[in-house]
Order: sequence, then C-alpha cells, then structure tokens
Amino acid sequence: MSKIILITHQKGGVGKSTLAFNLAQNISGNSKVAVVDLDVQGSLSQLKEIVTDFDIIPLKGEINEISQLEYDFIFIDTPPYLSNHLPKLIQLADLIIVPTKAGILDLLAIKSTLELIEKENRKGNTLVVFNMVKANTTLTLDILIGLEEYNVNIANTHIRDLVAFTQSVLVKGIKNDKNAQKQLDNLTKEVLTALI
Repeated sequence: MSKIILITHQKGGVGKSTLAFNLAQNISGNSKVAVVDLDVQGSLSQLKEIVTDFDIIPLKGEINEISQLEYDFIFIDTPPYLSNHLPKLIQLADLIIVPTKAGILDLLAIKSTLELIEKENRKGNTLVVFNMVKANTTLTLDILIGLEEYNVNIANTHIRDLVAFTQSVLVKGIKNDKNAQKQLDNLTKEVLTALI
C-alpha cells in the first residue's frame, strides 16, 4: 500500500515543488516513487519527460484516484492557496509536510493551513519544515512560540537556501553538493520515521 505525503501551505514561494522533487529524488533509489502535481502552475509537470528516477503525474481526474496508484511513495504537490480539495487530501495523506520560511509573514500565513489540518484531525501526522533558510540567520523565538499553540511536529532538519536546491530540478538532484545532500538525507530520515 502506498504511503501518501502531502506537501502543502497556502503561501506561495515556500519551496513546496522543489522540496517534493528533492524528497522524491532522494527516496527513488530504493523505492517506486511518484509526484502528483496538483499545482495549477504545473511546474513539476513540465519536467515529466526529462525526469527518469520517479514518475510525475499531472492529476486530471479525481482526488480519490491517488490512493489507487501503485507506488511505494506518492508525494502530492499542492497549489499556493487553500483549495476546496485540501480537506480530502488531508484525510488521504499518511503525512502532511508544511514547508515554511522563517519569517513573521510566513508564520501568519501558516496558521490557516495548520488550522485546516487540525480541523480535519490530522495534526499528529504533520511535520513543519523550515525551508529556504538564509545563511547566518536564526529562527526567531517568536516563530517557534507561534507554532507551539498548534502542538505540531517541527522537523529538526532545516533546509538552507542553497543554490544546489534551486538548481536541483535542472540537474536532477543535488548529489554534487555534500552540504545540501546531508540536509536532504537528514530530512528524508525524519520523513520516513514519521511514516512508521
């Protein structure tokens, strides 16, 4: 049975598609993996013909069809707004990853996403990932305190704002950057552990 990982956040520009791509790429060496692209921009769908390590599926049918796909892991990349499909996707997912930048505006934007997840009673299967973290900055205490009210898991691994991640979709991975690969490996372990 497939493990379904939903990557969502109502805010655009937090790196949902890039994170979905890199996690799928990292897991695909030992597993059959797909990324379902629900983002209307179709960023990942445009890579469908050049990516060979995993499948990219632009979803044109019903949400319920996702659970019938025959893969070990299915990542779902969502659009940058709270669509009417999101409650159903939350219920379908084995794990919900909410990537966010470490800023006050990002904290304000993440609240409605976390409230919807909480409403659907899936907060225990949620992992907030600090993504695109700038060098020489620290996560402010205000952001961590702001997330405490949701009693949500926060990944120990923070993904830095490295060129390797930005270019990864063009070069099909980040294998040439040891620092980026280490961060991705650590986050992959956290994701796999959360799925157990």
